[in-house]
Amino acid sequence: MIRTSEWPVLEYDDSREVLVKPNRNEGYHFPQRAVLFFHRQGVEEFVRRQPADMLYTAHHIGHPCEELGQFSTITRDFTVYRVPVNGVDVCLAAAPLGASAAAQFMDFLIACGCTRILAGGSCGVLENLPENAFLLPTHALRAEGTSYCYLPPARWVETDEVALNALEQAAGSFALPVRRCRTWTTDGFFRETPGLVAYRRQEGCAVVEMECAALAACARFHSVQFAQLLYTADSLAAASHADRGWGEASVSSALELVLYAASLMK
Repeated sequence: MIRTSEWPVLEYDDSREVLVKPNRNEGYHFPQRAVLFFHRQGVEEFVRRQPADMLYTAHHIGHPCEELGQFSTITRDFTVYRVPVNGVDVCLAAAPLGASAAAQFMDFLIACGCTRILAGGSCGVLENLPENAFLLPTHALRAEGTSYCYLPPARWVETDEVALNALEQAAGSFALPVRRCRTWTTDGFFRETPGLVAYRRQEGCAVVEMECAALAACARFHSVQFAQLLYTADSLAAASHADRGWGEASVSSALELVLYAASLMK
């Protein structure tokens, strides 16, 4: 049934019959566990490298990474890899930037058999948080458009508690501190105004990013598990913008942590 509204972005159809299907007869069947990671270079370096460092080897994250398939778009192809982790197979792929593109990729993974999905990526901070801190969003503010294609209008969407627990367990194994938070998901990277930053902070949002609400909504629509690890990068906390180091120091450890967490999901 279509719920109409004066504003098209708030109109919602709960029908599960779709005209364009995400799996276009490629015949892929992927492992149930998957990781979408928002750092292409980090994923490519991980796939190329050998299990040399102590952290990597200690958590049984293996090689070689086998190519399982590709999600093809008009701009580029996104490769899905199989990574053996802790005795189970985990899909790994570099995720496309932005809510709409990321949700399309999640739809594709779900159509190919993935039911336990984690994401990892950077975020901007709205509070006075240090760079390279690890956060777990429990609620995402739906200030983008894509989530409204998957769920009826609401201000927040929650991530999955089982998936959050797996991320917390993995962080404990890596001896890395994490904290739960609320995040502001926006399509407008260049429309993060001082007034909006202050308003979102008053609502309880500690950070801002561009995909979490859409991915959480897509996962809830399909009844699959989803949560996300965020590492802090740039800062909007001082009513100005500071690049800092864009969180680059966290890329490797964040990717390994999320992969290990995926292996723990039941």
